[in-house]
Amino acid sequence: MRQKKPGKVRVEIMDTTLRDGEQMQGVSYSPLEKLHIATLLLKDVRVDRIEVASARVSAGEFEALRKITEWANLNKCINKIEVLGFVDGELSLNWINDAGGKVVNLLCKGSIRHLEKQLKKTPEQHVNDIKEIIEKAKSLGIRVNIYLEDWSNGMIQSEEYVFFMIDSLKDKSIGRFMLPDTLGILNPEQTYSFCKKTVDRYPSLHFDFHAHNDYDLAIANVFAAVRAGIQGIHTTVNGLGERAGNAPLSSVVGVLRDQLCVDTSIVEYEITNVSKIVETFSGIRIPANKPVVGENVFTQTSGVHADGDSKDNLYFNNLLPERFGRKRKYALGKQSGKATIRKNLEEYGFSLNPESLNKVTQRVIELGDKKEDVTTEDLPFIIADVLGSEKINYKIFIKNYSLSLSYGLKPFASVKVEIDGNLYEETSSGDGQYDAFMKALHTIYDKLGKKYPLLTDYQVSIPPGGKTDAFVETVITWEFNGKEFKTRGLDADQTESAIKATEKMLNIIENNDLKTINNISSINTSNEL
Repeated sequence: MRQKKPGKVRVEIMDTTLRDGEQMQGVSYSPLEKLHIATLLLKDVRVDRIEVASARVSAGEFEALRKITEWANLNKCINKIEVLGFVDGELSLNWINDAGGKVVNLLCKGSIRHLEKQLKKTPEQHVNDIKEIIEKAKSLGIRVNIYLEDWSNGMIQSEEYVFFMIDSLKDKSIGRFMLPDTLGILNPEQTYSFCKKTVDRYPSLHFDFHAHNDYDLAIANVFAAVRAGIQGIHTTVNGLGERAGNAPLSSVVGVLRDQLCVDTSIVEYEITNVSKIVETFSGIRIPANKPVVGENVFTQTSGVHADGDSKDNLYFNNLLPERFGRKRKYALGKQSGKATIRKNLEEYGFSLNPESLNKVTQRVIELGDKKEDVTTEDLPFIIADVLGSEKINYKIFIKNYSLSLSYGLKPFASVKVEIDGNLYEETSSGDGQYDAFMKALHTIYDKLGKKYPLLTDYQVSIPPGGKTDAFVETVITWEFNGKEFKTRGLDADQTESAIKATEKMLNIIENNDLKTINNISSINTSNEL
């Protein structure tokens, strides 16, 4: 559906990473972490609103809300900070007010079953309780939005109750009626039908839709809700949330812009950054194949795809990685073709003649057949090995090392390194064998006045079905001169695989800022090997 033009329709984005997202098992943010995520979402990503806490949960939640509201007052966005409150008289309102909050998202019952079984009240009693809270909120200067909890079941089982609730409250001071698919039960047809019926019945009211992903239909339901005329969508970064999570911010933005041609306030380029920050703070890894933000989603594996992209970007879609601050990659492995190798060689600004290209391609395929993960950074080493080229020199060799681990004592390492034909040796202790090795290496580099990269990530994996004698793969991410790159080592011993990855890193940085070809004029696009 591409009938509407961008800018004609605008949909609000309310992100609830700090409230509903924190309800995911194992996720808990400190007050400072919450403040940092809140500032990123409002200042950089520019969501319209954020829901940051649940009232009366804990002292830590109160402190987090207080820090966020202090920041929001200074930055004139206090009305963009929302807090989940409960129909509990004045308790939630007073808690929110004491922490400096100015917007309550009041959790009301959107299905008769929830009302009768959980609150054990009549619809009239529930409405009266809500009206009293609205009046109290007005006296405190707090704005009110209404969640109709379990609204999806309410529309399926007790539609007349849902409309009774809205009819009873529509003339009150309520900014938004928020329609949650609390248990993630809806499909797109139901979502469209229920949302359309609601929006058409109350054209003057503002409705938000809040999707859950239990059937993996959250994004499809968001699509249907916006088609039906819903004006606001709730999201979380990385799709965090209770059970199967919520609608991911990144996917929502892509669908709204590309599939529905509606406008949002979101700065797409900043999504990747906030996604990584939330991954770090939450401890929940982003799946490699997660749309937009996953490690592999802008990586083409098939050589046919690389060939098509070389000829006319035949395998591109509208989700261009540059929109989200990322780059397209072409995976190296058993499905690689010559076009894949060429695409990766462009990273280094050089090319190979047809004969050399064939040899390198075959070697990459052989490695892929062994299930080895070949990275772009491996290419110069493969080229040097396959072609016997002297253009790329190993200048640094880890000649010897001795690692010691004793119970009750700190591990230590003795390391001997050859650099440009000279040997250097140091010994150091550390918090682990690899840490001791790295500290000894640092000492050598410090004495030589050589720059050294920052280790930013360290991943260890064993092939599926591996036993105690299986190879261990260590992939280390480094940052050097503002650029990030990865090196990989493979060995039966975890520490030794990390040391192999480290030796590779030393040679990469030795050869001119990750370009291991070291400015060789004969290895570029105009002078092929």
